[in-house]
Parts: sequence; C-alpha cells; structure tokens
Amino acid sequence: MTLYGGIQFKDTGISANLRTMHLDSELIGIINDNINGFDKVGFQRKEAVVSSFSSIIGVHALSISNDDQVGRLDYSENPLDLALSEKGYFQVEGAEGVKSVRDGRFRLDVDGNLLTLSNEKVLANNGMPIVFPFSPRKLDDIKVNKNGEIRVFNEKTNKLEYVATLSVVTDKGLAIMQPGVVQGFNEASNVNFNSEVMELIGIRRNFEANRKMFILQNSNLRKAIQELSSSS
Repeated sequence: MTLYGGIQFKDTGISANLRTMHLDSELIGIINDNINGFDKVGFQRKEAVVSSFSSIIGVHALSISNDDQVGRLDYSENPLDLALSEKGYFQVEGAEGVKSVRDGRFRLDVDGNLLTLSNEKVLANNGMPIVFPFSPRKLDDIKVNKNGEIRVFNEKTNKLEYVATLSVVTDKGLAIMQPGVVQGFNEASNVNFNSEVMELIGIRRNFEANRKMFILQNSNLRKAIQELSSSS
C-alpha cells in the first residue's frame, strides 16, 4: 500500500499578478494615510505587517498595527495643550463612546467641561468627565503635573485646588500611573516622511511590474483563444 501526502497548489500567472496588485494597492493606501497624517497632532503611523505565503493568499496576509513610538514634542503657548512623553493614550468620550487619543489639545467650555477640539469630553481616572468647579480667570491658573493631576488656582483661597487626574491608558485599556504628561506641548506625528515616500516608490514599482505582466499574459491568452477558435 502506498500513501501519498502533501499540499498541491496550482495557480496561473494572471491570478498571482492580480493577488499581488491587490496587496500592493492596500499597502499603498496605508502609506498614503501615513503621509496624509504627517502634519496631524498625535497621529500614529500605521504599520503594515505582511505574513508568510502572501504570494498565495494575497491581501489576506496583510494586517495593520499602530506604531506607538512617541512623536516629537513641540512647545505651545496654550496651557491646555497636553502631550504624553511616554506611550499611552488620553481617554475621551463622545457620541461614539469612549476612545483613546494621543491628541491632547483641550479646551474649557462655559460650564467648565474639559473638552477636545471636536467637543468630546476628557475623562478622569475614575471614568467620569472632567469638570472644573469654577472657571479660572486665565488659563495660566491651570497646572497639570507629569502624573496628569489637574489643579486650578483659586483666587478666593489663594491656593491651587485639585480638580481631577487625567485618565491615561495603554492600548489594552490598562491605567498608566506615571504617563509623563507635559503641559504646554503638542505631540507631532511619529511619521518619517522621507521613509514613507521611499517605501511608496518601491511598492508602486512592484505594482506596475505586475500590472504589465498581467496585461502581457492576458494578451497572450486572448491570442491563444482566438487561434484555437479559428482552427476549430
């Protein structure tokens, strides 16, 4: 008795070219998103991860992860501009629920709510929105330390009064006790523009090479079909 085992995979060049073009187009889209996010505060680079057998399973071999390296910190004159010098995320709450962000450009509304620029509520480490007990006369009266503790100067008592502690979490939603909050700074994106452009050039060349091979093979196949049809 003879046993036969193994995996057999039969494929045409046209199918392989199509799969590669599909994968390359997805990679181009990811890089374009990174380039577009280059000048966005707190933007984190999307990193494409291509697993083995991409030539066989095509775009299904692709997954995306966030590059969580800290971007460059730029000085701002706004005391409510906050940045994280360590890995982590501010928690905010909007119409779509709670989400994590690196963009720490906040503001106060007339009711004392601490909000993002898109009007999402900034959350404290107890899960509640941060609300100031009174509106400070000037924003410089607000002090935020590296652990995210917010205090505001009360002219009546001549003291800094505790308001809340910012909720800063990991990508898994776990609280970070020492997040390294920096007041008066914005975090630039962690995208390296030149690296993204160079990577884009290589992928586009590969896409064009497969596109030309697809056109050539499709043309040859069409000619073969026409010749077979005329000879029958």
